[in-house]
Amino acid sequence: MPPSFAPHGAAIAFLHTAALHIETFERLAREMAPGLRLTHVVREDLLAATEKAGGITTAISLKTQEALLALAEGGARVVVCTCSTLGAEAEQAAGEAEIPVMRIDRPMADRAVREGTRIGICAALAPTLAPTHALIESSAARAGRDVEIREFLFDDVWPAFRQGRLGDYHEGIAARLGEAAREVDLLVLAQASMAPAARLAGALAAPVLSSPRIGFMEAARIAGARIAEPV
Repeated sequence: MPPSFAPHGAAIAFLHTAALHIETFERLAREMAPGLRLTHVVREDLLAATEKAGGITTAISLKTQEALLALAEGGARVVVCTCSTLGAEAEQAAGEAEIPVMRIDRPMADRAVREGTRIGICAALAPTLAPTHALIESSAARAGRDVEIREFLFDDVWPAFRQGRLGDYHEGIAARLGEAAREVDLLVLAQASMAPAARLAGALAAPVLSSPRIGFMEAARIAGARIAEPV
């Protein structure tokens, strides 16, 4: 059975592909929406299968949507997929669910196209680049904005993540952000796991957006929570 942490009557149900995200979002809830109850299900197998296949197959897409729809039937007010690689599957599942189903990085992408025209996508896993590129393009189209997208792949740091060396993972990303920031108006970190690297990087030539905080605030808003921090 996939790892889970599922209090009864949760307002937001999360589907993760790494267990470390549980504490990330519980911490955000404690900080911004105290008392908001969360459900977490971890499906590392979905991301592992995507890595092995080099992208999302029909079988992986169906399994992801099934997992999201199962969460949607559990009584939550909103379901969130925190894996950017599988984000498109969340928006496909949304059409079948009776409650909102969202990808954690859509609010980040919407903000990115409002604030920049030359947008850099930073990813540590190659299969994440294409869905994030498509996400930025779709947010730009929705907003009627023209954007130029550049991709920066830091796949040499991914083994550190897989080995649980998160300090090395985040420091490796932070060391690469400075050069990337000089080439664009704004950087987005394609994977939620990358977020701590932005703090480590210090002052950069361009702002850096990451999905956990921005996405959580939107999910909490949908769930009807009172946010303890100005949006």
